Amino acid sequence: MKSMRAGMVLGLLLAAMPAMAADDDGWEIPVAVRKLDNGLTVVVSEDRSSPVVGVSVVYGIGMRLEPRNRTGFAHLFEHLMFEGSENAPEGIFDRVITGGGGRNNGSTRPDFTNYIEIAPSSAIEPILWLEADRMRMLDFNPATLKNQQDVVKEEIRVNVQNQPYGGFMWLDVGFNAFQKWENNHDGYGSFEDLESATLDDVKAFHRDYYGPNNAVLGLAGDISPEEGFALAQKYFGSIPARPVPEGPDFSEGLNTQEKRLVQPDKLAQVPAVALSWKMPDRGSPDQPAMSVLGALLAGGDASRLYQGLVKGRELALNVDSLYGLTSEWEYNGPTLFTVFALYKPDTDADAIAGAVDEEIAKIVAEGVDDATLARVKTQLLANWYNGLESFLSRADTLAKLQLLWGDADVANRIPGWIGAVTSADVQRAARTYLTAPNRTVIDRVPEAILAARTAAAPAQE
Repeated sequence: MKSMRAGMVLGLLLAAMPAMAADDDGWEIPVAVRKLDNGLTVVVSEDRSSPVVGVSVVYGIGMRLEPRNRTGFAHLFEHLMFEGSENAPEGIFDRVITGGGGRNNGSTRPDFTNYIEIAPSSAIEPILWLEADRMRMLDFNPATLKNQQDVVKEEIRVNVQNQPYGGFMWLDVGFNAFQKWENNHDGYGSFEDLESATLDDVKAFHRDYYGPNNAVLGLAGDISPEEGFALAQKYFGSIPARPVPEGPDFSEGLNTQEKRLVQPDKLAQVPAVALSWKMPDRGSPDQPAMSVLGALLAGGDASRLYQGLVKGRELALNVDSLYGLTSEWEYNGPTLFTVFALYKPDTDADAIAGAVDEEIAKIVAEGVDDATLARVKTQLLANWYNGLESFLSRADTLAKLQLLWGDADVANRIPGWIGAVTSADVQRAARTYLTAPNRTVIDRVPEAILAARTAAAPAQE
């Protein structure tokens, strides 16, 4: 059923793409929304094609919203949410869900923290009971806090400190591209801040940010809106709303001066470069055009940069792109479009940046031909619809859109926004955002190669 629908949708898109406008008639995702008296917003997307339900609980707390001197606290708390309560001690959460044939996970991003599960529809009530239980209160104790502080520190060691490139294309670029602490501090967390967290800090964090009025519950799959709303009321309705601290002002304009850095890397074998530009604000008319521009430049092997830098000039070994830590639609504050490439040791970051600039300049000067624009938009639309096929992904996407945009039905408007993008829109986005003054460049070089460069450089007089 899944592959049949995905193929059918892609076929329809290919046929309709050249004429597609803002009133795109693609697949309409069922979306029903209700807010409980305690402020919990519930989004339900019914789909009876499989006896499975995806669940997502998204809280309005993320890395840029965490308290000062508590870097990594939102991430630490994501781990603590799996450590149990008085009603469901440590380990019960995972055992109940996996024992019922399901799976679960959680993640922290700048603007939200999300907790996701998928399981047979017969297991939906235990899952909702568990989610409501840990929303109500956790079992805070010194042993659990110490254990998870150590877990997070080990995750930093494994994923950042002892990895080639160390996530510099999404960590270090943010440290340097943004001006405000909310946007440029290390969301993974410093060891000092993690170790100094107390039980009182943890309890206050849960009280302030984990109330129902700061959350969205998403349900997708074998469940009707009436069933979903009734179950939400049954399990979450008695949890009282709690005051949420006023969020900081994390707004920033575009950068006005390029920043370039060179970083040594003791683990990498070949050099790499990340080029990052600040994106349009969420909800900006330029946001859809920027999504198309990003795919045009770095969206796969047919993209301009892959064909130009990897296949054509053979300067780079690969080309990839990122939208901060999320996607081009799931942010609520300053974020970055980043192009990341491993490059050959016989070239340098300046050559890569220059080649990227040439491709951008061509788009600004010439725009995009109809066939290429249609292909790129078809690719984006197919990816968007395919991402909503999974009930887990759909529940999570709808919950995040409801939290960030205040309207989960944005999921049904995004295809029209993409379809309406013109060549002139793409030109405008490239001219406005992909400029040298708005760019941060980090050249990540293996220590041995950097030493050789330094030795070969002419002496300064």
